[in-house]
Parts: sequence; structure tokens; C-alpha cells
Amino acid sequence: MTKLRTGGRILVDNLIAQRCDRIFTVPGESFLPVLDALVDAPSIDLVVCRQEGGVGFMAEADGKMTHRPGIAFVTRGPGATNASIGVHVAMQDSTPMILFVGDVARDARDREGFQEVDFPAFFGPLCKWAAQIESAARIPEYVARAYATAISGRPGPVVLALPEDMLEEEAEAVDRPAVARPIQACDPAVLNTLFDKLRAAKSPIAIVGGADWDKETGEAFALFAMRSGLPVAVAFRRQDALPNDCPVYAGNLGYGPNPKLIERIRQADLVLAVGTRLGEATTDGYTLISPDHPDQVLIHVHPDPDELNRVYRTDLSICADSTSFARLLAATADETFVGSPSGGEAHAQWLEWSTPQPNGAALDLGLCWGTVGEQLPGDTIICNGAGNFSAWAHRFWRYAAQPSQLAPTAGAMGYGLPAAVAAAIRFPERRVLCVAGDGDFLMNGQELATAAQYGARLLVLLVDNGAYGTIRMHQERRYPRRISGTALANPDFAALARAYHGWAETVETTEQFAPALARALEQPGIAFLHLKTDIERISPALTVSGLRAGK
Repeated sequence: MTKLRTGGRILVDNLIAQRCDRIFTVPGESFLPVLDALVDAPSIDLVVCRQEGGVGFMAEADGKMTHRPGIAFVTRGPGATNASIGVHVAMQDSTPMILFVGDVARDARDREGFQEVDFPAFFGPLCKWAAQIESAARIPEYVARAYATAISGRPGPVVLALPEDMLEEEAEAVDRPAVARPIQACDPAVLNTLFDKLRAAKSPIAIVGGADWDKETGEAFALFAMRSGLPVAVAFRRQDALPNDCPVYAGNLGYGPNPKLIERIRQADLVLAVGTRLGEATTDGYTLISPDHPDQVLIHVHPDPDELNRVYRTDLSICADSTSFARLLAATADETFVGSPSGGEAHAQWLEWSTPQPNGAALDLGLCWGTVGEQLPGDTIICNGAGNFSAWAHRFWRYAAQPSQLAPTAGAMGYGLPAAVAAAIRFPERRVLCVAGDGDFLMNGQELATAAQYGARLLVLLVDNGAYGTIRMHQERRYPRRISGTALANPDFAALARAYHGWAETVETTEQFAPALARALEQPGIAFLHLKTDIERISPALTVSGLRAGK
């Protein structure tokens, strides 16, 4: 006979059953029974953050790294709406995540009680499934379903509302065992059709990388690509999909890609897309590869059948998880796949593109990233939010491990620092680097306090050009010299970092950077380099004066 437990206890017991080992939260009185139950759950690490936006981003980043749902708890009203940005990122990035929201008591619902929100209605468009648990006895069912939904098909976020009186309610409940992602093996017979199309193509290219991609997937796909000479590009912010030193790696798509890679894709007669949704950023607004792609054969491999033929007409759709597909691809392709020079050519073009050249700026960020590559290990985890500052990292850092890129395909500012905290806690033995812009950093800079509290060892490179640089770039392109709403008055960021018990220096020239970085890498905790740059060099390839001249 099962014994009576509070809803809070049942919930924590079932999180343990699902192998949850970490929760990110800002505490709220609406889920006090859960906090109480966590006192007796030493296997779960409770990470207390400073704002719910940081909670959501940390849980999303944790889900990216582990391929298990990142778990977040926030309170109703302001807590939930603050955390919604993390849910949005998890949805667009196809990341497994579960957000638990403390809610008003059941008997107070629909009275516009204190901080009341209709959470299934609010979160429904932002996630895979949003629901409210009405009975403590059904908590095991809801938690198991939440995990199954978050990790199956195209992974994504789930939101569960928890009425506070339900969490206090005692009930008998049968805990459910851990759920696993359903195996979606590739049908071997379909590979014959795929191989026929590849052999018939004169200029094929692959675009890879998705939420279900892991180290084994990258190694298997790289083996096949090297054997066939197939050039491999990676989707937007999926640059760790395979080691960048792979001799057929062609570079990344998204914002500011190599023009030679863009031309190669335009000229391709066959595109093999594996794991990627071929989203707006990857395809430059659905123009690099159009939804109907005349004169191009599209083979699309994705674990979710709803994604296939959703936007793009496909010539061959394969519903399979990326790992089983890549493993079978590498095992099945034989000596009839004679190596082509196109993969090697594409890699040489990427090497040229990703090698920084002096640009004459007092603080040359390209050369700085060259120094970063020399001083930091290849498995460093690079974390960033949104902004032109990230273009230097995307272009000049060479990813060598998976996972090693935490960056939102949703383009959310303020993501980098919370992601870096989550990474430093998850992988304390690895180097973690947060690169942030001045506008980007201050959206979640308070999470330096979380880093300090939990002893996270991380390095922050803050690029300060006194502007919302990406918007300024678009502004100068469309309305030259008419600056409005993009200038920033910034604090002394190095002093701010020191206030959070970090070590910090300010760097204003290229010559100062290498010794400052070396000193930063000697620090045991937070190390912070404030890089003061000029708005003139607004991206690796663009200047303000050039934009004003229409270049």
C-alpha cells in the first residue's frame, strides 16, 4: 500500500525517478512544499538564480548540454512571465526543458487573484505542451508525460502549472519510472535511394546540426563525408556539430557567413539536410534555399515527421533521429563512394575565411580571437547571446568538441552569461567562455552573483562599443547618419565585475589583450575582460563609414 505524501513530495520524488539532478529557480511562496521536499533530496542540486530570465536561460542551456530536460521552477505572474523568454528559446532551439510554475490555489482561480495568469493559455503558443496539474495523485503521470513530450520527436519545452493548494494536498500516488527518448531508427532500404541521388549529383552539399545531434553523430557523419568528399556546412549556431578541423567542414550558415559558402550552396544541385529545420537564419530568410528550391534536390532527415514537408518541399524525406541515420550512413557507404575534391576545396575556403587578418582597429577583435584560439583549449564551451559582437566568435573560433556552443538560434539577448553559469556547473573540468556585448550583458549581468555563489569558473569577454550594435548596423544601412535609440551610456564594467567578487581588467588595444587574457586564465573563479572598442568596426566585415557609403 502506498503511503500518503504531499503533492510537493510526490513531485520531487518523481523528478528523482526521471533522473533529474539539477533545478534552477528563484524561490516563490507558491511552491513552498516543493522547496521543503528538496531539503530531503540531496541528489538534486538546487541552483538559486537572481532573476527568472536567468532561470529560464540556465535550464535551457542545461537541456542543450545533457539532451535531458533542463528543469526550472518559478512562481506565478511576474516569475512566469520573466521566465517565458527561456521557454521561447527552448522552443525555437528545439531544446528539452520543463518549466514548473507555482500557481494560485484552485478555489481562487478565475477571480484575477494575486499574480494570477491562465498559464496553459499564456504558454500554449510558446511550447510543445502546457497544462495544469489539478490532482496530486496524478503528478507522476504529468511528470512522465512532460519528460516524454520534451525529449521526443523535435525536442522542446513543456510548462506545468502547480496550484499551491494541490502541492499541499496529501495523496497516494504510484511513481513512474524514467522515460527514454523513443528510438527512431533509419530504414536501411531508404539509403539506396539516397545513395543513388548522391551519386547522380555533380555539386552536392550537406547542412547539418540539430537538437538531437551529439558527439557520436558528428563523428559518424564526418566519417561518411570524408569518405565521399561531401562538403558539410552547419546550421545557424550549430557549429559544434562536427569538429571544425574535419577536412570537409565548410563553415557555418546564419548571419555573416562566408560568401564563398553561400555561392557553393546556391550552385548545389543536391542539398542533404540532417537534423536541421532549415530555419530562417540558416537559409537567410528562406532565400538561400527556397521552400520550392527549383533545380535543387532536397533530402531532409529529421526526427519529427511534422517537420518534414512543413515548410520545404522535399524530394526525399527520412524520419529518423540524427544519430541512427549518421551511424547507418557511415556503416553502409562503401568503396563505391570515391572521394571528391569539393569537400577539401570547401574546407580550404573556410580556413581562409576563419583566419583573422589585421583590420587597423586599435582593438582588433579578429586578432584577439586568434589569441583566444591559441590560449584556450579546443573543448572550451563558448556561450553568447545576440548581437554583432558574436560574429567574431562565430567566424574565428574553431569548435572542436560537442557540446561546446551555447547560443540561442532564437536570437535572445542576455543568454550568454546564464548559459555560461549552467555550463560551468555542469562541466567544472572544462573551460567556459562567455562573450557578450555591452547591451547584451546588462540584460542578465546579475547572474554573476549566481556564478560567484556556486563557485563557477568562467571567463567573460565583454565587447563594449557603447551601442546596440546590431540595430545601429541596420539603422546605418537604411537611414544613414540618422542615429536614434541605439546609443548606450555604460558603467565601468570591470568595476562591476569586481563588485561580484570577480577578477577584472579593461583592455583598449590589441597589444594589451594577450597578456590580459593570460592573467585572466590564471584566475580560479570569475575572470572578466572589459574590451573597449569603436563603433566604427561594427562587424568583422562591415564598418559604419562603409555602410554610409552603401558598401
